[in-house]
Amino acid sequence: MKFIGVDFGWTSGASGLCCLAWEDSSLKILEIDTVLEIDFILDRIDEWVSSDAPALIAVDAPTIITNQTGMRLPDKLTHKHIGRYHAGCYPANLNLAFSDRTVGFGNSLTARNFAHAPTIEAKKLGRYQIEVFPHPATINLFGLDKILKYKKGKIAERQAELNKLRDYIVNILPNIEPGLNLDSLNQIPIIPDKIKGKELKAIEDKLDSLICAYVAAHWWYWGEAKNMVLGNIEEGYIVIPNLPINP
Repeated sequence: MKFIGVDFGWTSGASGLCCLAWEDSSLKILEIDTVLEIDFILDRIDEWVSSDAPALIAVDAPTIITNQTGMRLPDKLTHKHIGRYHAGCYPANLNLAFSDRTVGFGNSLTARNFAHAPTIEAKKLGRYQIEVFPHPATINLFGLDKILKYKKGKIAERQAELNKLRDYIVNILPNIEPGLNLDSLNQIPIIPDKIKGKELKAIEDKLDSLICAYVAAHWWYWGEAKNMVLGNIEEGYIVIPNLPINP
């Protein structure tokens, strides 16, 4: 079973991609990269997963949008339940410019027989796709009291927060279940002391894609026992590990 994380560029930016493989009772990092064009993202997925092979793809983007205006149900629920951690979603609706791109990407995965999986039987092989959101995932996986703010601000501030994210990945994910294979940690990019904004953004995309891929594995491994789903397949949904709420 493989787990692919896509930190999707909602507009025209690059997307982070990560592929994990379940081997010898642990998660091995096969590749982490950034890819610009949607066709190239899909080509990479096709390379990693043959047409009949099992995999779960976790996308950080609203791939189901049915509301013409306002906010989707899952976006509202993130603000209701995890807004205190600064982890609420941006609104998504069909009037926003990115909607065709994000929904279209989900449809491209559906055409490859990756079915939406707002419910799942734990450890059952199949071809699935889910929507995820790295910020609340890191809150719960790493026991944080607020999100790591590496998205905005001065480069030095973002760099420090991104270093924290990498440290949490390296020190925590190998020690929880399912565990990230320590032998593959050399795949995780290191943030250099001197770095430009474009380079920092590329590393951010890669680390976010790794979180997405890990959430995919966590959903497949535990199902609803240790995950929660905000929303539904009709209005959109987001899978979050270990969320102790009742939406």
